[in-house]
Amino acid sequence: PRSLLTGGVAEVTGVPKIDEAGAGEQRAGWVAVALGGAGLALIGAAALGVIGNTAGFFGGGMSLLLASLALAWAWIGGRPDGQAHGRQSLSQVGYRNAAYRPGRSVLCIALIAFAVFIIVAVDAFRRDGEADATDRGSGTGGYTLLAESLLPIVHDPSNAAGQAELFIDDLFGDGEALSGVSIARFRLRPGEDASCLNLYQAKDPRVLAPTAGFLAERRFTFGATAAETPEEEANPWLLLDRTFEDGAIPAIADATSLAYALHLGIGDDFVLNRDTDRPVTLRIVAALADSVFQGELLIGEANFERVFPDYDGYRVFLIDAPPDRMEEVSAALEDRLADFGFDAVSAAERLASFHQVENTYLATFQTLGGLGLILGTFGLGAILLRNVLERRRELALMRAVGYNTRHLSLMVLAENAFLLFPGLLAGTACAIIAIAPAWLERGGAVPVMSLAVLLIVVIAAGLTSSVAATVAAARSPLLGSLRTE
Repeated sequence: PRSLLTGGVAEVTGVPKIDEAGAGEQRAGWVAVALGGAGLALIGAAALGVIGNTAGFFGGGMSLLLASLALAWAWIGGRPDGQAHGRQSLSQVGYRNAAYRPGRSVLCIALIAFAVFIIVAVDAFRRDGEADATDRGSGTGGYTLLAESLLPIVHDPSNAAGQAELFIDDLFGDGEALSGVSIARFRLRPGEDASCLNLYQAKDPRVLAPTAGFLAERRFTFGATAAETPEEEANPWLLLDRTFEDGAIPAIADATSLAYALHLGIGDDFVLNRDTDRPVTLRIVAALADSVFQGELLIGEANFERVFPDYDGYRVFLIDAPPDRMEEVSAALEDRLADFGFDAVSAAERLASFHQVENTYLATFQTLGGLGLILGTFGLGAILLRNVLERRRELALMRAVGYNTRHLSLMVLAENAFLLFPGLLAGTACAIIAIAPAWLERGGAVPVMSLAVLLIVVIAAGLTSSVAATVAAARSPLLGSLRTE
């Protein structure tokens, strides 16, 4: 055993006696069971709707993380049975070296686990690049241009009669600028911006109302919805036609705006014109996973005309044009509809501007996790180095009886892996559990490549920290250490 190689006994080395260590392992095991049970109970309560998803899943994830650390304490304090040979025996000695000071080892695992927990939880919400302009399920809905006019446009630019009234019918001919272009229009009730670009909570957000034709196209991706029928599940836009006995109006909004700007969830009510004699109650029935509609609430056109009769015409437009003709289409419409104050921008760029703000906030929190990861990595290296220095007589004796530098390096590497990978595994798994409901509400899209690169960097940094300990073990003075034996 390793204690014989050190030439010490329990009273000298400070290693607990077998019965004391066994009692400590048993207590740690019971703590792990209790924390794990509490975590599963919180997750179950959240899944059943007894408590909020955020409190339940995040609290459950944190409880499971603490349970995994308690389990690590019990595991490190254990004594492996059986024998091993060859390189496996060297790895086993490395694992047992990590148990030489269990408090240090668990602290190192905890630092890495908590840092990875924060980094993974934050990075899972990071938005990668611009949306595919042709994908109808993306945040742009497959539209390449987003336009808004200062004055309402009553005529429909999608049919021949409306095009003639707007004097743009010649632009839709074969080979012309608007050939093959379709336009979706929305009624607009002006208000405050409810997107992440607004630092304040919007009390009176903008309200949009799409036409029936837009609802039938099934564009965009939804997260959480209040769908009850197969038709509503297949096309959540149909929820805007639902009626409530209390007179509430169904509304749809972007999941990010709901969570961070409006602080609402599915089934919650939002009251417009609260301080007037004509308050309007909107009930959230669905959340768009990621869309250019950050900042607005969407309701059915019939309800819009009933509660906002003073707002005629259409002021917001989504334009489906070939990406290679986007600038040509934009210039043509802005020129012909200049009297209405028509302004068109790239839908993908508008969505990217929302992502940029979100990513900036996320980067701030991720920096905190990065600092924790740096501390964990340096702590890992410090623990390995100190353990090697404290065991220099043991290492000298092992080299004297035939173990070479490669063998000692394998031992140190095994010890490093024993401290690094449990922290990575616990932090990543518990973070995924904690963010599960918010992740699903946003459509379930996770930047897998970004997370994979992040974890690879963490592993590389952790393994690099073992280099110093390996060098120290290789350069340990053999004769000087043996003379003290």
